Order: sequence, then structure tokens, then C-alpha cells
Amino acid sequence: METYKIIFSGRLDFANQKSYEKVFKLFQQRFESYYKSEVLIKGEDIFKEESQSVDIPRFITQTNSDKALQNTVNLLDYVAQYAIAGEMSVWKTDNGKVLQHNVIEPNTEKAAVLAFRAGRDLVNEEGREMEARDALSKAIEKYERHAKAYERRGFVNYLLKNLEDAIYDYSKSIDLNPTPPEPYFGRALVYLSQNRWEDSLKDLDQAIGSSIPLQPIYWQSRRLKAEAMMELKQFEGAEKELKLFTSRPFTKENPNFRYQKRANFIYGQALFALDKKEAAKAAFQKALQIPGNHQVSDEDIQAALHVLVGSAAAC
Repeated sequence: METYKIIFSGRLDFANQKSYEKVFKLFQQRFESYYKSEVLIKGEDIFKEESQSVDIPRFITQTNSDKALQNTVNLLDYVAQYAIAGEMSVWKTDNGKVLQHNVIEPNTEKAAVLAFRAGRDLVNEEGREMEARDALSKAIEKYERHAKAYERRGFVNYLLKNLEDAIYDYSKSIDLNPTPPEPYFGRALVYLSQNRWEDSLKDLDQAIGSSIPLQPIYWQSRRLKAEAMMELKQFEGAEKELKLFTSRPFTKENPNFRYQKRANFIYGQALFALDKKEAAKAAFQKALQIPGNHQVSDEDIQAALHVLVGSAAAC
């Protein structure tokens, strides 16, 4: 029977001590009787009384039992419906390939839950940023420790060019829950827009360290880290990051897919700066072979190739 790697990561927050204690008891009852203990996690390992949450920064295990995995997902989903905020992800993988991904979150009629879900959905609708911010602010009013609402409101403020407000929201999200990569990545975007390269690198390192290669944000962070390094003329570091990024296959559904052309172009620039001209030429040519003008034009790439060929001829 084949064994799979299972990865758990996330946090579910409960409104108060009474709610936390109730859910812990329900978890234990279900764990022992309904699922007969055939699950992959234990309550004492994930329930955190000090933060009144179920908190799994990252837990990796292996199993050959689909039943144990599904029981665990069902149990976490059961617990999530008593939560007021948060999100949990579960990945089933085999040799780095994702076979199953479950996102577990509250989906109830609680005011904080409804406001957050409405705001999160509105973020993706162009022209409705103000409505999204209002809904997310309402979620925070209903539950002041709503780390994900602060993170999403930070992104809305970034879109609205309210950069200091965005930094505040992202920083508040990190203070409330320092584990997820999203607020670090978001704050890095703000710093990049302000040309604060060193500050962005610190946050991007945090985003990389708190995510896994199965997540798009991991590779988004590596690409942006390389771009910040290029601005700081840290060419060797940029080369390392872009070598990893450009050798990674991305599906069309992955947000990194549309940056492959630009990444290969910048990779070529880093290699050229390090006097690795043949490798730089190969990177530029690879960029030209990628269809479309995703974040960089063929004219820009041809111009870089012309400079490279000219410099090689001069030698």
C-alpha cells in the first residue's frame, strides 16, 4: 500500500475562552468515539489555550490510510465551524506532486465570518475596493484579533495606494499571527513600491520561510526577492533565486505562470552582470520563446541580446 506525505498548516481562532473550551471537549469526544481515534493529529498537540486557537504552524506526517486522512479533514472542518476566524490547509502529496488540497475555514452565520467572506470576495472585483475595505473593517470590529481580515484589508489599502495604512494592516496581521506568509508578502509589495529594497528582502525571506514550494506564494516571493536583489546589485543572490524559479514548471492556473518571461529576462541580466555571457544569452533566448509580452516585451529582450552580443564581440 502506497504511503503519502501529508502537510497541515494554519490556524483557527475562537471568540473567547468559553467557546475554546467547548470546542476542545467536542473535538475529544469526536476523536475518541466517532472516529475511533483513526486520525492523524491529536488535540493536545494543536489546541493552544493561550491564544484560544487550533494552531498548526506546520505539521508533516505520512500515511497509507485515505480513511485516516479524510477523518482528519472532516474533524478539522467540524472544529472550524465553531471558529470565528482563520484558515487551515491540508495537502496530500507524492514526490512533490499535490494529489489533494483541502482548505478548511469557518462558513457560518457569525457576523465576523460573514463580513470577512464578503470583503474577501469583493477584493477580487475591480472597482469595489472601498466596499471590500468596509466589509473587512466590519469583520475586525466584530473580532478585533482577526489576522486574516487585517491582511486582506492591507491588500485593499495597497491597491488604493494608501501605503502607510497598508503597512499598518499587514504589521497588525503579523503581530496577531506571525505564521502565515501572506502578510509578509503583502508588506514586501508595499516596500518594493517605495523602493525600500532591504526592508522588502527581510519580509520576503519571512514569506519564503513560512510557506512551502507547493504554494504559489513561495515562488512569488523568490521572484520578487531576486528583483529586489537586482536593485541592490546583489547579482549572485538574484542568480540563485531565478535559477530556481526559471527551472520550475508552472501551470496556467498558477499566478507565477505569467511571470516566466520576465523572470528569464531578469535571470539573463543577472548572469550578464556576473560575466556569464553564454548562460545569459541562453536565458534571453528562452525568454523570447515564451509567447506574449508578460511583464516584459520582446523588444526589451532583443535590446539586451544586442548589448550582450556587442560586448562579446568587443572582447
